[in-house]
Amino acid sequence: MWITENDRLTRTFEFNNFIEALQFVNNIGEIAENKKHHPDILLRDYKFVDISLTTHDNGNKITEKDLELAQLIDAFYSL
Repeated sequence: MWITENDRLTRTFEFNNFIEALQFVNNIGEIAENKKHHPDILLRDYKFVDISLTTHDNGNKITEKDLELAQLIDAFYSL
């Protein structure tokens, strides 16, 4: 579930191991690049991925771009 916090959408994803988490990060990177909208991503404790979305060029506010990217990330995670 995405949380709204300090004008950002944030969510933590958990994986079974480091390889799965890293593959997820790489796939999210491709999605973000295709959308030309780039999240902040942190891979921590070998199996957790924290993603933070905000629109930097709109004064760091949550916009439709963030909501759309969050939906795409959720769809990919549920595969």
